[in-house]
Amino acid sequence: MTSRISHTTLDCTDAYALSQWWKGVLGYTAIPGDPNLPGHEECMLVDPASGHRVLFIEVPDPTPGKNKMHFDLRPTDGTQQEEVARLLAHGATVHADLLGQYGPGTGWVTLVDPEGNLFCVLRSDDELARAESSG
Repeated sequence: MTSRISHTTLDCTDAYALSQWWKGVLGYTAIPGDPNLPGHEECMLVDPASGHRVLFIEVPDPTPGKNKMHFDLRPTDGTQQEEVARLLAHGATVHADLLGQYGPGTGWVTLVDPEGNLFCVLRSDDELARAESSG
């Protein structure tokens, strides 16, 4: 017997606001027939291509301290640097810049969303392929 992941859940204090913020980051959409509106305690988004779902759920006391689970994002149509710039303009803040930590062309940037959740931006598939072919 096995299990599968139904969806990824983020505890938060404002489900609507955080879901809208992540919608702009991931390009996910609202679930048809399940409107995400201000004041809703649960807002779910879905990736139109893969069907992966993310649920934002309001809880009275989100886990204090460092979140134990986070997103690792890989840019789909740009570079790591371009994606970091886009996300900073979208309202993220830098938590740690670990670019080049393991040599040129390596590393990631850890960012923070509006509610303090950490997430990382990795190199794109194209950047990884270029690094593998040159080295």
